Amino acid sequence: MALNKQTLTYKVVVSAVLIALGVGLAPFIYIPFLTAKAYPGQHMINAIAGVLLGPLWAAFIATIIGIIRNALGIGTIYAFPGGIPGGFIVGIFSYILKKIKPKTIEYAALTEPIGTVIIGGTLSVYVVAPLIGDLKVSGALIPIWFLFGISSIPGSIIGFFILKVLKYVYKRTTLK
Repeated sequence: MALNKQTLTYKVVVSAVLIALGVGLAPFIYIPFLTAKAYPGQHMINAIAGVLLGPLWAAFIATIIGIIRNALGIGTIYAFPGGIPGGFIVGIFSYILKKIKPKTIEYAALTEPIGTVIIGGTLSVYVVAPLIGDLKVSGALIPIWFLFGISSIPGSIIGFFILKVLKYVYKRTTLK
């Protein structure tokens, strides 16, 4: 599917804003656990990006935020399996909701924990941790799911409410 110039510009600008917001919030809101840092701001960004931009753009945004956070020393390798699947799943669900019931598309934001906790947490424990030799995380599925859950659930709820506000503001400004 080819993007027209205006759509591409919109997606690039929104991506840049979300990346800046994700990196800017990172030093202030995180939960340290074992060798990982849970970051609800990433899940909020995933929820917003998945709904507004789709699965590939949301995964791209999560990847860039993860790279920058790691480069700045405020992230861990778990930023990648913990962030990318969440944004991707939200994007998939928003695509489905857009086809089935477009007025409820923002509810796709609440599916972010499926990608983060179940997919990302499992990848972290059984793929990433053994690859990097992290014995603290390797095999600790339930604690990692819990950690990713206490980060992902509030983040996705905040993202959902931000999307509701954006929808309300958009409706008010376009009706005038």
